[in-house]
Amino acid sequence: MYLIVLMTLTLTVLIMFLSSILSKKTVLDREKMSPFECGFDPKTSARLPFSLRFFLIAVIFLIFDVEITLLLPLASVTPFTNIFSWSFSGLFFLSILLLGLYFEWQKGALE
Repeated sequence: MYLIVLMTLTLTVLIMFLSSILSKKTVLDREKMSPFECGFDPKTSARLPFSLRFFLIAVIFLIFDVEITLLLPLASVTPFTNIFSWSFSGLFFLSILLLGLYFEWQKGALE
């Protein structure tokens, strides 16, 4: 039993070792080896301070993008629900989003 496990393990390690040797790229191009940073100069130091404003705008965009995906099914369930519960849930959801927008506006995140 242990012999079969040991042989399988050895064969697996051998195949992984051979595949890593055979799959190495032999042509080392300077452009291919340089790191790609979208919108940033990769030749400067990676420890430069980065503006957190960018991340704040990205998070705000994600929040409002998810809001749209949660709000769209509300229109498709209109014929199947009570109009009072539909309007109450829609207005409640919109009021929470508008309160969040007002809060971000007051904190200066949208400037």
